[in-house]
Amino acid sequence: MTTVAVLAVVQLTRPTGAGGDASTDAIKVGRPVPDIVGTTLDGAPFDLGALRGRPVVVNFWGPSCVPCRDEFPLFKQALSIHAADGIAVVGVLFQDPAEPARDFVAELGATWPTVLDPDRTVAGQYRVVARPQTYFVDRDGILRSIQIGEVTEADFERQYAAIAS
Repeated sequence: MTTVAVLAVVQLTRPTGAGGDASTDAIKVGRPVPDIVGTTLDGAPFDLGALRGRPVVVNFWGPSCVPCRDEFPLFKQALSIHAADGIAVVGVLFQDPAEPARDFVAELGATWPTVLDPDRTVAGQYRVVARPQTYFVDRDGILRSIQIGEVTEADFERQYAAIAS
């Protein structure tokens, strides 16, 4: 296990403080993901619960993050390739302002929603430690895997297989 992976495991499983207990409130593979409710870059309301029944990929990103930018074509391609499965991709803007993100999404022609998280509440619930960070959620809303760092095509297909069935 690499140092980055070890640090990520420690971060994802440590107690939350203020009386929090990692055994009850930390996001974990095999457990339901926290809901994401908010507003998207284009001002639309968003509720992750509305996507129940579909495989969902949640990606924390920002336009100033080069690996985040590099992943976007992969997500766009995945939406096309796996359309018959009902795949949904959801972005959560992390550590960047909305305007550059809007410009980047428009430039790339991304069709999936990006949820604003100005107070980092969602990032806190998901224990985000770095950008990009991607969560693969099955049709029942259960977290099946987490990837910290850029998702390659091979990474995506391997993790997507666990949520598509």
